[in-house]
Amino acid sequence: MNLLVIESSPHKHGSSNLLAEHFIRGAREAGHTVTVFDAARASLHPCVACDACGMSRSCCQKDDMETVRREILAADMVVFVTPLYYFGMSAQLKTVIDRFYSFNGQLSSKGMKAALIAAAWDSNDWTMEALKFHYETLCRYLNFQDMGTILGTGCGTVSMTEESEFPRKAYAFGRSLS
Repeated sequence: MNLLVIESSPHKHGSSNLLAEHFIRGAREAGHTVTVFDAARASLHPCVACDACGMSRSCCQKDDMETVRREILAADMVVFVTPLYYFGMSAQLKTVIDRFYSFNGQLSSKGMKAALIAAAWDSNDWTMEALKFHYETLCRYLNFQDMGTILGTGCGTVSMTEESEFPRKAYAFGRSLS
């Protein structure tokens, strides 16, 4: 299976990317091909709602979103990776998702698989509820098959994350994909 992992943390070596690394290692060991797109370091601009694309043509903005479009349409599965910021995804990931608008029909007709990996400092049981709901709604809207989530609560620093169960769970999740 071809996987596109969209990382979005401004902290290249932060907790969410650490979880992504474990997931990727497991997925590659299981024989999958993994491509990583780093939204935090890409040149991306927010959707300006001009509708020049008509939801089915290239976006009029010429930036790194063309790379995402090409890679996600070639993938069988997309994995969204984000730190939790004020109970939602990072602005970098939200920018990518908002820009799906220009190829919305192509995405929803693919019936591709999806997963969410997130890391949060807070460890309350409700910490990830809003993010999880947003992800589930996105999957429903785009006809993505939800393959699962790794919601790393109590992962505020890399050392906190390394000492948690979540790196092991991320690896096992990647390894278990079929």
